[in-house]
Amino acid sequence: MRTVEIIRTTKETDIVLKLNLDGSGVSNVNSGSGFLNHMLTLFARHGRLDLELTCKGDVEVDFHHTTEDIGICLGLAFKQALGDKRGIVRYGDTILPMDEALILSAVDISGRSYLNLDLRLRAKRVGNFDTELVEEFFTAFTSNAGINLHVKQLEGRNTHHIIEGTFKSVARSLKQAVAIDPAYADEVPSTKGVLQ
Repeated sequence: MRTVEIIRTTKETDIVLKLNLDGSGVSNVNSGSGFLNHMLTLFARHGRLDLELTCKGDVEVDFHHTTEDIGICLGLAFKQALGDKRGIVRYGDTILPMDEALILSAVDISGRSYLNLDLRLRAKRVGNFDTELVEEFFTAFTSNAGINLHVKQLEGRNTHHIIEGTFKSVARSLKQAVAIDPAYADEVPSTKGVLQ
């Protein structure tokens, strides 16, 4: 089982995160933000990841440190759980409809981090969550996981739908990419022989 626990404490956040890449989509998330809880819960469900997360953050300021630090911890957890990446499919892509929104995502678990997030978010906030934090989350996640991620909004007007579609699409792309390919279970999927 590819499982890992991350404990990270700073002056801004105190996070305990447990991740199982070979789970069934079960989650227990308490980030301090209702909207972020919702996004991470559906991220786990659509990625078929088991995720336990508790974050005590300086939410009296805003959700910036909480969101960024959760992205850091989730990225570190992915990287550790994948190990040398032997046997993984490596690539995944999804075009996902969420009502009027249509989101394309493509991922390469290459060991090299890159994020291209092309979203047009009309609203600055959903509930009390600043929508610019979506980019902060995925920047922190990809940087710490060593993942190349492209996300493109093909359609959409409702900011909630666009963000939710993004988390679902990325989760499903990651589910494909982290899956073990039985035909290549003993190989690292790279001509270099390593993915770092």
